[in-house]
Amino acid sequence: MLKSLSRTVSTAVRISTTTMFSARTLQPLTRSTLCSPNSGTIRPFSRSLWMMSHNGAASVYRPKLFSSKGFTPVSCGCGSLHTEGDKAFGNFLSDEIKEEKKIQKSSTLPKMSGGWELQQNGTEAKLIRTISGEKVTVTFNVNNSIPPKFEEEAEQAQGQKSAENEPDIVSSPNFVVEVTKQAAKHSLVFDCHYPEDEAIHGEGEEESDIFAIREVSFQPEGDVEWKETAYTLNTDSLDWALYDHLMDFLADRGVDNTFADELIELSTAMEHHEYIKFLEDLSGFVKCN
Repeated sequence: MLKSLSRTVSTAVRISTTTMFSARTLQPLTRSTLCSPNSGTIRPFSRSLWMMSHNGAASVYRPKLFSSKGFTPVSCGCGSLHTEGDKAFGNFLSDEIKEEKKIQKSSTLPKMSGGWELQQNGTEAKLIRTISGEKVTVTFNVNNSIPPKFEEEAEQAQGQKSAENEPDIVSSPNFVVEVTKQAAKHSLVFDCHYPEDEAIHGEGEEESDIFAIREVSFQPEGDVEWKETAYTLNTDSLDWALYDHLMDFLADRGVDNTFADELIELSTAMEHHEYIKFLEDLSGFVKCN
């Protein structure tokens, strides 16, 4: 009798549990479940009209399209899933692309003075110059090249809600200078960067350097990977006299403040061009064009 009662109770519990699980699975999956206010990564600054007129991606407020209770599939014959949210997303991207193209200064990249030849491969670029048998190659990548200090400036601009007060978007990438001599087996490589809120002064200098040398090393010519087995000179605790000579060495080969200024201009134009291209690719992916 007790065994029969136990089986009856166990069956009832299983039926109750199954019913509760089914109820959960049938409950619509809302946008708030997928994206909590703190789940996304906020861009360090705003490029969009949406961000300029609201408190950003982490805002509690959401327009109506983000509070939809579920999704409505829309078929276009391609076999992929399309929803009303995708349609709204595509329309938003179309408007965003138009606004970005309006503020794009030029469809062509600015030229570097000094006879530098530009070679671009996506977000990576190389500037090459030959001087009296020496080959100087400067390599940089525009990915992650926007300084984080724009976050505070963007928040202030959003608070004022004015496009005129929005901070300028400037790309200041790290860059590597490789100097190769014809008779040498290795290249002298400089790992350089733009310091944040720092002025680099040498002894007796009147003008501050807008870029700095982080590390110096001899590396095999043309190697993509930095050889950790080669001695690397870190400049953090370097004697200023030696550091000044290293900076003069670069300046004599065309890598000076003028070059660094023009590199920022080139990198900023490249980054904006790649950003617009990404938006266009994203729009095509969402719309399934």
